[in-house]
Amino acid sequence: MSEQPRRPRPSGKPYRRPKKDPVRILAFEALRAVDERDAYANLVLPPLLRKARENEGPEKFDARDAALATELVYGTLRWQGTYDAVIADCVDRPLGDVDPPVLDVLSLGAHQLLGTRIPTHAAVSATVELARVVLGDGRAKFVNAVLRKIAQDDLDGWIERVAPPYDEDPEDHLAVVHSHPRWVVSALWDSLGGGRAGIEELLRADNERPEVTLVARPGRATAEELLDEDAAVPGRWSPYAVRLTEGGEPGAIEAVREGRAGVQDEGSQLVALALAGAPLDGPDRRWLDGCAGPGGKAALLGALAAERGATLLASEKQPHRAGLVAKALAGNPGPYQVITADGTRPAWRPGSFDRVLVDVPCTGLGALRRRPEARWRRRPDDLEGFAPLQRGLLRTALESVRVGGVVGYATCSPHLAETRAVVADVLKQIPDTDLVDARPLLPGVPDLGDGPDVQLWPHLHGTDAMYLALIRRTG
Repeated sequence: MSEQPRRPRPSGKPYRRPKKDPVRILAFEALRAVDERDAYANLVLPPLLRKARENEGPEKFDARDAALATELVYGTLRWQGTYDAVIADCVDRPLGDVDPPVLDVLSLGAHQLLGTRIPTHAAVSATVELARVVLGDGRAKFVNAVLRKIAQDDLDGWIERVAPPYDEDPEDHLAVVHSHPRWVVSALWDSLGGGRAGIEELLRADNERPEVTLVARPGRATAEELLDEDAAVPGRWSPYAVRLTEGGEPGAIEAVREGRAGVQDEGSQLVALALAGAPLDGPDRRWLDGCAGPGGKAALLGALAAERGATLLASEKQPHRAGLVAKALAGNPGPYQVITADGTRPAWRPGSFDRVLVDVPCTGLGALRRRPEARWRRRPDDLEGFAPLQRGLLRTALESVRVGGVVGYATCSPHLAETRAVVADVLKQIPDTDLVDARPLLPGVPDLGDGPDVQLWPHLHGTDAMYLALIRRTG
């Protein structure tokens, strides 16, 4: 029996199997994980990259592929708000009616067209091929049509079309131009104060890729040792900080693998150093980190305490995070203890400590450079959920320190509702306290404001937007 000829497809064209692009497929998988599972890109991406590099297929996934995949994921997440405004102008339905996987593919394409140097034809064709693989031919045609509209102008031209004029609506204008939710723009502007120039510098800094910063843990490693690494330069402010100016893989550094050094933003290091350097009345033997997970500040505090013969108690409510704290502190040169406990229901007696740090849970608006997806995930009503916990943790910290001791209240958010409002409310309830001027404890760091508390900023200090208030118990 003779073989029957294959029927042509309705278009009359022979079927062509879509080409699988491992870089763009990986980027799409990362974006879907962020969207579907509320995952964070900095946790999702490394295992995906590691798996791709271990693949022994014909097309080896190399360092350039990893760099492109990383840029596609983080760039798309940072500029999601701007790209949404552009895509909305190019589709014939509300953006909420576009299936999320389709929107992720469109956003990846928009970033290639508007945020990279990838040639237009390559950006469109590669994204349409991705759509054929992960969405199917039908929806790939929709993706193709939308991307061809986007390709008709550059980013500046699109912003001029889709952003309201600054004079008519400053916050909405800045939200579209700099890809932040309007409420975040408003909150940051209130915290920063000043005019247009400062807020635009801050929003731009939020969209820049942060350098990797290492900390040399005292007594175990030195900054000089870390400076032997390629493209390593000293930190700006912390004597223990080293910056990797060309990225790099921290896990490839011996001191990091051994736990003698770690990855830690310089703002986080400054918070620990300021608390450790605050003047005390009386002994200096017992320190507490009351919200110790995941362990960066605890490891630095533990090392500093060991140099003075003091002990550190690191307390963390979540068991898995307590495990991370124990890992960070393993090998500390002095005595320490890690416990799983609720900081609002202390497992220790009042007045037990000379120094106490509470780096409280917060919205994370100070770390948008590192977690760009957080800006889209957070909502204004999240502040109400954090408020009781933040106040409760600070109250417990003040009850846990002895008279003459010092408490450091820290948060990785510049939102006034999470910083000064919390401190002011709690100090009204506990009157025998004094705010300590934290500025002299950050020597050489400029632009620290009027004090006595300190707010760090990405655009001014190159750090996360860490907040610190130091409080002495006087009675």
